[in-house]
Amino acid sequence: MEENEEIEKTPLTNTVVFICIIAGSAGLMYGYDTAVSGGVMMMKPFLKAFFPAILAKMVDTKQDQYCRFNSHRLTAFISSMFIAGLASSLLAGRVTCLIGRKFSLITSGILFLTGNGLAVFAQNVAMLIAGRLFVGFGIGFANQAAPVYITEMAPSKWRGALTTAFQFFICFGSALASITNFAASYSTTDFGWQIALGCGSLPATILTVGAIFIPDTPSSLIQRDKVDEALTTLSKVRSTKAAAEAEFKDLVNSTEAARLNTQNPYLKILELRYRPQLMLTVAIAGFQQLTGVGMVAFYAPVVMRTIGMGTEEALFAAVVIGIVNLVSVLMSTCMVDKIGRRFLFLGGGVQIIFSQVFIACTLAIQSQTMAEDFPKNYGVVVLVLMCLISSAFGWSWGPLTWLVPSEILPIEVRAAGTGISVATNFFITFILAQLSMAMLCYMKFGLFLFYGATTLLMTMVIGVFLPETKGVPLENMETVWNNHWFWKWVLSD
Repeated sequence: MEENEEIEKTPLTNTVVFICIIAGSAGLMYGYDTAVSGGVMMMKPFLKAFFPAILAKMVDTKQDQYCRFNSHRLTAFISSMFIAGLASSLLAGRVTCLIGRKFSLITSGILFLTGNGLAVFAQNVAMLIAGRLFVGFGIGFANQAAPVYITEMAPSKWRGALTTAFQFFICFGSALASITNFAASYSTTDFGWQIALGCGSLPATILTVGAIFIPDTPSSLIQRDKVDEALTTLSKVRSTKAAAEAEFKDLVNSTEAARLNTQNPYLKILELRYRPQLMLTVAIAGFQQLTGVGMVAFYAPVVMRTIGMGTEEALFAAVVIGIVNLVSVLMSTCMVDKIGRRFLFLGGGVQIIFSQVFIACTLAIQSQTMAEDFPKNYGVVVLVLMCLISSAFGWSWGPLTWLVPSEILPIEVRAAGTGISVATNFFITFILAQLSMAMLCYMKFGLFLFYGATTLLMTMVIGVFLPETKGVPLENMETVWNNHWFWKWVLSD
């Protein structure tokens, strides 16, 4: 008990903040890439070089306004990254256990730089997609390793706030990409899209170089029999020697207990005692994209272009949405360890449901109007509602999807579980990214009602099945499940 109290009162150190910022910057390249690709696919030089049929649709006044970007080859430009991320995130879970969290981050940066280079200098669609696949491999490693790294490095009292650094960098990268796209749209040359994509190499370089100078996590070092190095690292990132030694003792005990079972972690996590964590990890990861955030994060310029805005106006709208999202993540950083995870999940869900329904109503009113005649005031309404979705996602479902799975999973299955979480997220994102333009074409405003319904379902699931985990040390997380009204009956069997 005294050891837990010593750990709980440990203040935050500058060293922890610095290394968590470096690890969180993995989100910078993910956020930049997802947003920049949605803007690039609006640029005429890019479409002329790779998708001339889409360019012809954009100037065809007889073309259904909702179907102008309905092309599976075009959406593959975005979705191919996620299918590669799905595969690499499952592999990353195993690799992270073998080589540590730190070197997984370095690997992710190198893979991203390789893929981004291929995409920037692509001469055809095949080369473009190949580059996107390498980018996806890198992001798969980053999205698996970074949240785990921050979770294991952060003191329990500050774990939520520090883990939101990952989502903050995703949103910061997204905002930077939107600004870059907007600036590139005014380029007088045909290289604007290459400049926009090429700037994605900067965050990957920051992560790759920065990760060289940060230590691996104590948990990972203990797992790999580097016990002395683990204690040294823990002493550097905790404010007092007593706190470091108390936490080190708990980590050694939990790691030794985990070693008693040599079963493959991907098989072990299927055991009944991990059932609550596994089910909620998969549910949260899958539900995140069913908020409809993809229509905001990837296709916001396309949606705004669909309702009649010009290319520059649509790209500027994406800048506004990105800035709103960035500010909302800062709100989450301040609230997550005070208000708790459940309240943010539920509050964000209600706001997203409201916004999706009203977007559908706004578009339904003008469903028979040609895009060129779409009143600008309705466009402003849609933009405001998309900003509400972006803000709700930023302070709830965005950061919590990376935080909650990494903290509820026990150390012996944490790497495997977060790998499954990221793979699930990428799988759902791949499907929606690939089909979103077809769904918009055939469902029209009904697409937003669909996302409102899925958000309602997942908000109910969270309200019923997710226990509160704020401030709970990772080593004591098991008590949360044993005390939950539903899961205690499952575990009792």
